[in-house]
Amino acid sequence: MALKTDPVKELNIIGPGTVLEGKIRSQGSVRIDGKVTGEITASESLAVGVTGEIDGNVTAKNVTIGGKVRGSISASEKIVFEGKAVVKGDIRAMKLVIDEGCVFDGKVAMTERTQLYEPRH
Repeated sequence: MALKTDPVKELNIIGPGTVLEGKIRSQGSVRIDGKVTGEITASESLAVGVTGEIDGNVTAKNVTIGGKVRGSISASEKIVFEGKAVVKGDIRAMKLVIDEGCVFDGKVAMTERTQLYEPRH
């Protein structure tokens, strides 16, 4: 009997040394330890490891950044910038945690409801 896995609980990993160009959409969580150029949307969590880089907009329920992001970040719940994070772009979330040592250049919008950021072009 095969075990069924819930696709919402699945974790998608872009490993170190991997370069991806294009849009990523996931019903589960995504972890980036490589480099992604393009938009990322995750229904659950998005984590960018210390070696991870994103050049594009990010949308998820919870976002944790340990590496580099150039683009807007929108979280329906919480954004966490770890100590070595470098973020250049506007962010929107209900909760924000910024560790000492991170670099952030952008605007912050704190929301009380699950309103996601729609970037203006």
